[in-house]
Amino acid sequence: MSRYDSRSSDPTSYRDRRSDSGLGGGAPASTTDAPSTRESGSGGSPRKVNLDGLPHFEKNFYNESPSVRAMTEAEVNDYRLRREITVEGKDVPKPIKSFSDASFPDYVLEEVKKAGFVEPTPIQSQGWPMALKGRDLIGIAETGSGKTLAYLLPAIVHVNAQPILDPGDGPIVLVLAPTRELAVQIQQEATKFGASSRIKSTCIYGGVPKGPQVRDLQKGVEIVIATPGRLIDMIESNHTNLRRVTYLVLDEADRMLDMGFDPQIRKIVSQIRPDRQTLYWSATWPKEVEQLARQFLYNPYKVIIGSEDLKANHAIKQYVDIVPEKQKYDKLVKLLEDIMDGSRILIFMDTKKGCDQITRQLRMDGWPALSIHGDKSQAERDWVLSEFKSGKSPIMTATDVAARGLDVKDVKYVINYDFPGSLEDYVHRIGRTGRAGAKGTAYTFFTAANARFAKELISILEEAGQRVSPDLAAMGRGAPPPPSDPNPRAISHCVFWCLGPTCLVASETGGRVLAVVAHGAD
Repeated sequence: MSRYDSRSSDPTSYRDRRSDSGLGGGAPASTTDAPSTRESGSGGSPRKVNLDGLPHFEKNFYNESPSVRAMTEAEVNDYRLRREITVEGKDVPKPIKSFSDASFPDYVLEEVKKAGFVEPTPIQSQGWPMALKGRDLIGIAETGSGKTLAYLLPAIVHVNAQPILDPGDGPIVLVLAPTRELAVQIQQEATKFGASSRIKSTCIYGGVPKGPQVRDLQKGVEIVIATPGRLIDMIESNHTNLRRVTYLVLDEADRMLDMGFDPQIRKIVSQIRPDRQTLYWSATWPKEVEQLARQFLYNPYKVIIGSEDLKANHAIKQYVDIVPEKQKYDKLVKLLEDIMDGSRILIFMDTKKGCDQITRQLRMDGWPALSIHGDKSQAERDWVLSEFKSGKSPIMTATDVAARGLDVKDVKYVINYDFPGSLEDYVHRIGRTGRAGAKGTAYTFFTAANARFAKELISILEEAGQRVSPDLAAMGRGAPPPPSDPNPRAISHCVFWCLGPTCLVASETGGRVLAVVAHGAD
């Protein structure tokens, strides 16, 4: 018999839920309710699962409100159409229109009110009832759509319904994230919304000393937010275990696969009980992401906000300039002179070296810039983010480490100094602006080396109702890019050296010879 089994009949072993309202609309799901097999997605061969000795746990907490129950099928369809919600799965619950309809306990609703939210976002409107019902869930939504709270608030309800932690127990909720920055931000939200329930959380990631993280785990935390590599290290060092995990979240699953975390994810999931509830979040839906979901999820709901097709946030104004590689820095400085008004500006580079070089050059030219990338220590990255968020350093250069999950309020401009290696990364980069209903602007420098992306980029621009320049349209049709110096005479800063009857004309920057002219020539 499991050491947890004896607690199932002892009400004092469960957390004080503060309020009984909304906790359960029927018999809670448990291991006895769970299927004896767990399929690979909705199809594929079923695998036998041994649930003997695993403790009982609850996961169905949804109680449909009278106002939601009263919605007709036509009203539901109209609401989903207006908010671009597409659903798949059996017995999909109706979407909610207000926070009070979500069947959250009062203490959770109080935290939502404190945060000043007016109404649920589309992913929250449909995702909350799905998650609260205890079913596995696939959520596909663009960055900045509110998905963090879409899984965190049901996680808090889930934790409060489980037996309290015993010494040596691992977490009840595990959230896997691809980057340190995203993991830290998720933990900040978990701390804020879990405070009223006295739920403890910690963030496990590499690049910092293990000591404080180990101490948190040893004290016992209900929620762990982790990057895969450091979590495996903690498990193999016996600093934690996953025996109590009954609520698993994979956030930014597409990014984790892009970063090569597939083996680590599989290793982690193999140590979690198979009748867990799994929530799988992704901004895009490539085949690799779909294949992983089929193996990890059983009979899932699927909710898509907008479309599975890649598209950019329509609140972002996008400008794409065809720029010769050697002219990008001058173009950047001119752009900064035009737009700099004290607002936060995020500039993306492809490489860490390029990031440092451009930052150094900007600072030498008097621009208040700092940089962030994977080679910097976590302490330095945290400091740079703090300076950027506070506005003390309104310009931040970054590699794709900041392309996902970075939630900085009031980033007014995103500049792609280097075009990224995929259209998915382009969409995520520009998605750092125009968040939470705000407007934003993105500028992209597009060179001849990026021509292979022209056609797909044009599709994204057109879908968002953005202007496509004639030069970009021509590149999309396979035409060569425009020449880098179409009019060498139209150069504002030149240097002349007279050598007898002729003069050399050179650019002031770099000393490149532009022309040899005779005395008296125009």
